[in-house]
Amino acid sequence: MRNLLAAEWRKAWTGRSWLVLLCCGSFMCLITSFGYASQGNQAIEQGTATASSVTGDVVRSWMMMLLFAGLFGAVVVGREFSSGTIGRSVLLGGSRARLFGAKLAVGTALGALSGLFAVALGLLSAWGTLSGYGRTPQWTGETWLTVLGVFLCSLLAGPWGVFLGWLCRNQLASVATVLGLTLLVDPALQRLVPAVGKYLMTIAMSSVYRDRHTDLLSEPVALLVIAGWLLAAGLAARAIVLSRDISS
Repeated sequence: MRNLLAAEWRKAWTGRSWLVLLCCGSFMCLITSFGYASQGNQAIEQGTATASSVTGDVVRSWMMMLLFAGLFGAVVVGREFSSGTIGRSVLLGGSRARLFGAKLAVGTALGALSGLFAVALGLLSAWGTLSGYGRTPQWTGETWLTVLGVFLCSLLAGPWGVFLGWLCRNQLASVATVLGLTLLVDPALQRLVPAVGKYLMTIAMSSVYRDRHTDLLSEPVALLVIAGWLLAAGLAARAIVLSRDISS
């Protein structure tokens, strides 16, 4: 299994997909963090915000890395179906179950790396953007809970993307599914039917990174909901992998 994990890890970094996702995610998060810092500076001057709340907002803006962690996980699986190499990977891996486990492990590790990257740059951007306005970031217990939430969401987005990759069995379809659920379907349902929307995967993650939206689940319940989505998607993906023609 160690050799299989090493091979899947190397394949994950093959090509430029990881670099494109990393650059796009960093750019979006940086732009958003500058916006929060600018608006926050004005709010502080008006007395409607504090340095600690603005610090939390800037760090929270890096939660968008969860989208790119999910995309990375989806690509790890989907591109092998699109390139037609998935059958060979199963043969070299020894079995479908072993390959499924190896890609899940790699996708989770990629999610963890994305989370660490988001946390590191989130902390740096809070210092850099606020310093540009002559202010010092203020770190409170709430801020550190936000930092932890940003990391956890990226970590959990990795296996979520892997499962969607197995379910879609196509790189373009899996990427479109991750984007559609994260940016369109889940937010739309939250606005239209908030009582239902808060139980969706992306919206439950909002509770974990401590979004300021009022109609959200508590963090413990949100984590249970996320676990339920991951379990359901994982079981469905594994069933498809073990029962269907791997090349179809």
